[in-house]
Amino acid sequence: MGKRFIGIVGALTIMLVVGAGLAQQRAPQPAPQPAAQRGQQAAPTAAAAQPYQLDRPARLYGRPNFNGIWQSMNSANWNLEAHNAEPLTEFWKLGAIGAIPAGRSVVRGGTIPYLPDALKKRTENRGKFPKEDPEAKCFMLGIPRATYHPMPFQIFQGAADADILMVYPFAAMHRAIAMKDHKPLPADAWMGKSNGKWEGDVLVVTTGDLIGTWLDRAGNHYSNKLKVTERFTLLGPNHIRYEATLEDPQTYSRPWTIEMPLYRVIEPQAQLLEHKCVPFADNLLYEDLFKPKP
Repeated sequence: MGKRFIGIVGALTIMLVVGAGLAQQRAPQPAPQPAAQRGQQAAPTAAAAQPYQLDRPARLYGRPNFNGIWQSMNSANWNLEAHNAEPLTEFWKLGAIGAIPAGRSVVRGGTIPYLPDALKKRTENRGKFPKEDPEAKCFMLGIPRATYHPMPFQIFQGAADADILMVYPFAAMHRAIAMKDHKPLPADAWMGKSNGKWEGDVLVVTTGDLIGTWLDRAGNHYSNKLKVTERFTLLGPNHIRYEATLEDPQTYSRPWTIEMPLYRVIEPQAQLLEHKCVPFADNLLYEDLFKPKP
């Protein structure tokens, strides 16, 4: 009797499970969601979605609030001057992916006022792209190129007269803008020495002690005599007017200025992601060492 009872209970259990499964199949089902790619989290549902970061305090300790993640939206890193779209012949396997996008000039007046010898060097640099571009070698990009590099950067601002920190994901670049200690560096550096001051609501940063390097992928360049004067003007909670005047008597016939807007990244939980590029440059830097010995 006990065995018969157990058998009946088991049969009823199976019928209930099967019936529930069939009912679930007959019921209308939600549209299947795409599976998350390996290493990624599934996209949040609409109910769990976070709002965009549109609201923020306009001022901080009586100064404009520059805190946040900012990014340029132009092709200045390809060429500061106006340029057409064109192919990169050494990257033909990438098809249209490996092409230079067209872009308007961000140089006030249109062109960079090179001295004759410096203009010849610019032409030589273009013929050596990409191998000689410091960006391809994972060198720090210097100022002002770090600002309009395609990757975003973050500004950390605190008390009214405290130093301001700018952090860039490419090659772990960063610079502390000294608001009080304006002593020069003992030696030139990739990011130089940045000294800041407030002119009303405008943050003015003067950078010197720079190692001579490239300004973009087109071979525009400067020497270690460069002085850069940047002006950051907050136009609203999500926009900065950025201007940088470059003075280098060894390279240019006169000072010249670039200008562009910077846009605040407003997506929920925005953050910088590291780009430690050194391993990606090994084959380029040490290709001779990788070749088999004869």
